[in-house]
Amino acid sequence: MFSWPVRVYWEDTDAGGVVYHGSYVRFYERARTEWLRSRGVVQSAVATELGAMFVLYGMQLRFVRPARLDDLLEVQLHMNKLTRTRMVIDHQLYRAADDSVLGQATAEVACIHAHSFKPRSIPLEIAKELQA
Repeated sequence: MFSWPVRVYWEDTDAGGVVYHGSYVRFYERARTEWLRSRGVVQSAVATELGAMFVLYGMQLRFVRPARLDDLLEVQLHMNKLTRTRMVIDHQLYRAADDSVLGQATAEVACIHAHSFKPRSIPLEIAKELQA
């Protein structure tokens, strides 16, 4: 299980100070990027050195409770499934003050060639690191 803190800023909210639904995706994306980084997978280096990129193939979202301006949130995630070309990653979003669940997401992330954007296998050294 990996955890990443997120603070809600004005830019994340609507006029009423409630987090706009599209901002939740950014929170999940940032946590997933930091999870990869914590595993030694720096996406810019993967693209330039290995010619591979990770792209969001699909995402299922569930909005449980609203997050609000200035809330400190925590995104927890874990990899549910790893195949030759894809990862399925589950996310949960919590409000840190009371541990209430605010949202859930399941993301399917595909590996593609950095230049052609065609599907490719996840580089073996990365797959090994993600399985560890």
